[in-house]
Parts: sequence; structure tokens; C-alpha cells
Amino acid sequence: MKPRLVTLTLNPAVDITCSADVVQPTHKIRTSDEHLDPGGGGVNVARVLHVLNGDTLAVMMAGGLTGALIEEQLDKGGVPRLTVPIHGSTRICLTVLERSTGLEYRFVPEGPSVNRHDWQAMLHLLEEIDCDWLIASGSLEHGMPDDIYARVASAASRRGQRVVLDCAGPALSAAMGSGLEMIKPSLGELRALVGHDLPDDRSQEAAAAALVRQGAARLVAVSLGENGAFVASAQGVIRMAALPCKVLSAVGAGDSFVAAMTLALARGAPLEDALRWGVAAGTAAVLCAGTARLRRHDVESQYERLCAADR
Repeated sequence: MKPRLVTLTLNPAVDITCSADVVQPTHKIRTSDEHLDPGGGGVNVARVLHVLNGDTLAVMMAGGLTGALIEEQLDKGGVPRLTVPIHGSTRICLTVLERSTGLEYRFVPEGPSVNRHDWQAMLHLLEEIDCDWLIASGSLEHGMPDDIYARVASAASRRGQRVVLDCAGPALSAAMGSGLEMIKPSLGELRALVGHDLPDDRSQEAAAAALVRQGAARLVAVSLGENGAFVASAQGVIRMAALPCKVLSAVGAGDSFVAAMTLALARGAPLEDALRWGVAAGTAAVLCAGTARLRRHDVESQYERLCAADR
């Protein structure tokens, strides 16, 4: 039987991605190549899991016409979902690729406010969902306590579920030691978490290994963008370089990494191989415009390239 992986998105978004020749103030910016995707950390993870034939369910907190649009897009894509309704309207995020420079501009609203009843309803819903893995990813909506992910992780661990967390700031700090299977900070988020600069590979790996020893999580996987990723465990550190590729959009690449790596772990893959699947999916994601619009054959192709590079 396939492992079931549930994703949690507390602050989803309608993601709009487009291109423009030049981004400049005052003038109207004429855009093209528009894409509209259901977004937000856990939503992206669920979409990628679905593409990779994982048994997934996307749980999210959403409201208003924009929340309904995300539901419609997930339904159209065949991604199973459950929604905790909120009174506010789900946010809209905009990413513009400037063709003249290749730079990507991201406009990311903070999102709506929720009340205690809203987020407690989410906690109650999670109590009723049976799964093997729970992947919580993304920012918090206003009105949520900083320790909301800690509460989610502790409760899920008591139910025997393995919890993967991809977030930043106070929410990540508060969740350390709450029974997490894996955390996935970026290098910048790892610096913020440990509170000092990490100028080289050795210091980065030492910081991640220290978090494992301190019981923050069993695995600390650090995404490095175009430089690949590394993962620390009690057995040591594994680092993997990404292979060069043409970047069309980096939005959702980290979520793609989390999805593929977690799915591989859930299927019993060795840690190094799971990391390879994560790097492959992150690379495949940047090959496609839009948010986390990867294709399964691209992930498999990048995985084979990484295997060949290691031989």
C-alpha cells in the first residue's frame, strides 16, 4: 500500500506569473506569458506529489473568491483537497520575469487575518485525518500563534505520523524539538535560525549537524538553489550539487524539493537517494514557467543525470 502524505497550507495563494521586457516605475508594464496556479507551500507540495504519483491530500485554510479559485484549480488538476474556511480572502501573489536582465521580481502579500476559531478548526480537522506523513509548509496568516506548527507537529507525532516542516522565522524556531522528522530551511533561513553567518560549506554543515544533535529534527535538509542541497542526520552530512540548467522560474522549486525528497523517504529510499530525488525535482521545477509546474519525466530525467554524475 502506498504511503499517504498530507500537506498543510496555512496561508495559500493564487500565484500569477508573467514576463515583461523591463520592470520600471511609473510606466505601465506590459506583460505576457501569464500563468495562474494554486500556490502556497503545502499546496505546491501536494501538486508535485500528485504529479509524482504520490497518494496525497492538500489541507488548506482559504476564503473568499480567491480561495474558491484555488479550490477550482486543484480540482481541475485532480489534486484531492480539504479546506478550512476563513472569513478573509486568500492572497494573490505576483511574479514578474524581466526578460532584459533575467531577474525575477516577486510581490508577496502577507495574507488575511484569521481568528482563534479558524485555526483551532484546522487543528481539529487534522486530528481526524489518517496519514503516514504530514508536510507543513509556508507562512502563517495573521492571528495565528507563532507556535502553531509546534502544536501541529506534537499532535501529529503522538498519532504516529512523521512530520516535515518547511517554514521560517519564529514559527520555525518555536517548532524545534516538537517531534519533527525533517526541516527544510534555505541557507538564508539556516543562518537566521542559528543566529550567525555561515560563510563556507564546513560551517553550514556543522550548523545543520548541531541542530540534529540538539534534537531540533531527525533530518535537516538545506536547499542551496543552483548549488544543490545537503542533508544532515545522526550518521553525518550528504551534499549534492545540482546540474546546470536554464531557469525559467524558481517559484516553487523548494516545495518541489520537499515533495520529491519526502516521497522518496516515505517509499523507503536511502537518504542519499531521497536527496537526489529532491534535487532532481527542484531542478525540474525551474525548467518550467509558473509555480511548481514540473513534469514527471523531467524529474526522472534529472534524477538519471544526477545518478550518472555520481558514477
